[in-house]
Amino acid sequence: MKKNLRNKIALIFGILLVFLYGTFFGFDAPKFGESLNKQLTEHIHLGLDLRGGAHLILQVVVKDAINAETDNTVARIQQDFQTAKLTLSNVLKPNPDAPQTIQVTGTDPAKSTEVRDELTTRFGTEYDVHSGGDNSWTLTIKPTVLAELESKAVDQSIETIRDRVDKLGVSEPVIQKYGLGENQILVELPGIDNLDQVKDIIQSTSRLEVHEVASNSASGFATEAEALASVNGVLPPDEVMLHGDSQGSSADNSDHIFIVKRVSIVGGKDFRDASAIGANDMGRQGVNFVLTNAGGERFYDYTSTHVGSYMAITLGDRVKNVAVIKSAIRDQGQIEGQFSKDQIDALSFTLRTGALPATILPIEQRTVGASLGADSIRQGVIAAIVGMVAVMAFMLFYYRGSGINADLALILNLVILLGFMGFSHATLTLPGIAGVILTIGMGVDSNVLIFERIREELRAGKGSAQSVEQGFAHAWITIVDTHVTTIVSAAILFIFGTGPVKGFATTLVFGLLANLFTAVFVSRVIFDSHLENKTVGAKLSI
Repeated sequence: MKKNLRNKIALIFGILLVFLYGTFFGFDAPKFGESLNKQLTEHIHLGLDLRGGAHLILQVVVKDAINAETDNTVARIQQDFQTAKLTLSNVLKPNPDAPQTIQVTGTDPAKSTEVRDELTTRFGTEYDVHSGGDNSWTLTIKPTVLAELESKAVDQSIETIRDRVDKLGVSEPVIQKYGLGENQILVELPGIDNLDQVKDIIQSTSRLEVHEVASNSASGFATEAEALASVNGVLPPDEVMLHGDSQGSSADNSDHIFIVKRVSIVGGKDFRDASAIGANDMGRQGVNFVLTNAGGERFYDYTSTHVGSYMAITLGDRVKNVAVIKSAIRDQGQIEGQFSKDQIDALSFTLRTGALPATILPIEQRTVGASLGADSIRQGVIAAIVGMVAVMAFMLFYYRGSGINADLALILNLVILLGFMGFSHATLTLPGIAGVILTIGMGVDSNVLIFERIREELRAGKGSAQSVEQGFAHAWITIVDTHVTTIVSAAILFIFGTGPVKGFATTLVFGLLANLFTAVFVSRVIFDSHLENKTVGAKLSI
């Protein structure tokens, strides 16, 4: 019996040492020369509400991603029909508010079967194809594909934002889907106080793209009316008018109109790297760029067959430069234009981190000052200490000597909780501190259940050892039941909650798991150790 008890005591001390180590060092080796406080904060991170920083909820305008997808499909339909030698008058998206629908008009009635086969074979996997009955066909993105496009747009936005935030050097950012809204993203950046700068960088959709110039001219048109007149008053569905600066040798920075092909040659995700270059003799800023392998091959295929033609470099739906293709270009090049220094820096940064697949709009934003976070920490710690001291004093007063047992279990419970957080690099939030305080209450509740059961056994005339054994045996089921139900509730909060709510759920779950060990196992060992040194029949101080 004594050997078994010694083994249990050794196990408790071993666990105590392990979690004390985890509290300050986690899984890392101790860093000699650094203060324990610094090593503690390296492993138990402070959340936004304690450390201060920026909080944003962003709305992803998924319609932009759908527009880009259907624009590509429009170009593919025109190319495929040309290859298959099938005629058509127009391919367009009739309703700007419903970009998932494409209409093909003016097909040959005599080749209706061939047209249906072409559309179904090429696009039937992604689109529902229907005949309009008047030599027209309608393609509508399937609901499952539409949902996948929307989800992909949000996922890509999260990855792009994460890349941009990582390059800003923000530690422990929270970037994830926001469960309380549709196609929304939660961004929390501890330690950031310049919200406007971060917002500009995160929201930047300045997608650099290269388009074919339909008019094959570098000067553009003075007005939209002149541009339309050049195409007999009707803009082809595969072309678009864009505004831009004058591209002449004596640029006057006046607004000009350019007609370019709707679908870009390369753009967005095709850029692998970029770096800003200084202004040249004419004061024009520039960017060196490197394309991905796939983008480089596509760019080479186009430029090698269009030597002497013009291509437009667009940024944010505005033409920034029109250049003549002098020779084939593969995966590296240089862009010069009427850019400001800030535009060049932002552009090179955007190209390095990838373009967002859709527009991002902030729908909630706020900053938390570091001083407010410090006040929260101080008040939260004071509340936890006062609560713990009050509970420990009550246990000593009400349960006498056995109260020491409960207090020791409570202290060990707190050590294990902090050790859990240190090993897992968990983030401590203000609600997380509330979770710690609630854990203290749950721990005391377990001891009260056990102690009251022991008192009942003692009143029934049983001896101290038997009363302790029966008290733990009868209280065990109730303790497990209350803890499991609370852990399940906390797990639901963690899955569906946001940052601060997750902080509360994290400390609550860790604390309850620790409490199951301390209230049942540790407390029992302390009782057994105490009774081992007492004479048979001695009374228990409870």
